[in-house]
Amino acid sequence: MRHTWGERRPWLAGIAVIFGAVLLLAAGLVCSGKPATSEDPKKAPAARRKEPPRPGGPKRGLVKNFILLISDGCGYNHVDAASLYQQGRTGAQTYEHFPVRVGMSTYPASGEYDPLKAWADFDYVKSGATDSAAAATAMSTGVKTYSGGIGVDIERKPLTHFLEMAEALGKATGVVTSVPLSHATPAGFVAHNESRSNYEAIANEMIYTSAVDVIMGCGAPDFDNSGKPAIGNTMHYVGGAAAWADMQDGAVMGADADGDHEPDEWTVIRSREQFQALADARGRHQLPSRVLGIPLVFETLQQGRSGDSRAAPFVVPLLQSVPTLAEMAEAALQVLSKDRDGFCLMIEGGAVDWASHSNQSGRMIEEQIDFNQAVEAVVAWVHRNSNWGETIMVVTSDHECGYLTGPGSDPAWNPLVNHGKNVQPGLEWHRTGHTNALVPLYARGFAATLFRWAATRVDPVRGRYLDNTAAGTLAFALLGVTNPNR
Repeated sequence: MRHTWGERRPWLAGIAVIFGAVLLLAAGLVCSGKPATSEDPKKAPAARRKEPPRPGGPKRGLVKNFILLISDGCGYNHVDAASLYQQGRTGAQTYEHFPVRVGMSTYPASGEYDPLKAWADFDYVKSGATDSAAAATAMSTGVKTYSGGIGVDIERKPLTHFLEMAEALGKATGVVTSVPLSHATPAGFVAHNESRSNYEAIANEMIYTSAVDVIMGCGAPDFDNSGKPAIGNTMHYVGGAAAWADMQDGAVMGADADGDHEPDEWTVIRSREQFQALADARGRHQLPSRVLGIPLVFETLQQGRSGDSRAAPFVVPLLQSVPTLAEMAEAALQVLSKDRDGFCLMIEGGAVDWASHSNQSGRMIEEQIDFNQAVEAVVAWVHRNSNWGETIMVVTSDHECGYLTGPGSDPAWNPLVNHGKNVQPGLEWHRTGHTNALVPLYARGFAATLFRWAATRVDPVRGRYLDNTAAGTLAFALLGVTNPNR
């Protein structure tokens, strides 16, 4: 691999990032994230896709590669629960040792988070929570919206995603998820729609209209949640019957992804062996330029499989016919890293949220561990193929789900109970929905300093934190441009 100046002189790369950050911060990088007052979004017109502006700034930006990993529904105690099971102790995850460790607020448009109220009243965070669509939109565009909105503001006008800006700058882009490819989080980084429930339209925009180079996620209508052949499932996750028919020959034509003004074909992969082969590929000239990966399962890689869903972790055997999130992430990295200009990739462990909604302690821990292993795989990829001067990793969540605490909580907050390695810790759920609690954010790379600077607010328990809109605006800063949505 060709060595960049940042690899030979990493301290120079760090200085460049700092000076670039100062300029972008002066342009209003860190902001409150509160939208301007407007009329009821339900009365506003539907959004139409718009092309991102063509920036005139530096093509490489502050970093070459930006990798964002989101554990959907994960709060601080979700991380601890998986660590206690995996290692018999907390603080055991790779990302917990990243140099930047701050909190993040997640409330939607017209909401707020009051740190003093949050720790004075146990019930405070039970109201005012975001959904995944609004949270993804905030992290992708730097603008808050209403719950259910995908890539649009509170007036339902389309916003520019940072992945769109990355494409305009010549970078490769991708989204990977363990739940349906058109679900709220991956959609919230690519599509524009007034409702997250419009799966068919969202999938069609992602596949046929966007310039994204990698899309990997569930939704296969010909298999059930246990990976067995099925008929009668809805096809809306994959764009409807016509789109699904297009995919059956292993390829489907999409929009222009490489800037030559010609449609570009998707290579469709489905079996675990295909994902693994792509992840292990060494000859880059043989890699496809655009990959649509739809595993042989309907809604989730593992969480929805049959068997006792209340059992302890891994009591019910995992499906062997579907890839792990780590294998999908490695496959995506192989494809995207072909681009000499770099790439932006979002990887979601989406079923942490699904298990938390159902208060499935064992399956939540399984899903968080699968996410943790994906993080480890990405870190290993950076060490093998890049460096921390040109690549930044951010690991976070979109919101907390389930109000997970230790046993006997309310009105106090008790810690989880450690029962030792490979034994489910003692824990307690207080909701089947989302909360407005802070979530953790971890960052590594020279550009990670930006996230520490943006964490200007202080929580009495979690310490310094930033808002999810600040995180979204920072994504544009990493590309070397100011947020076009502000």
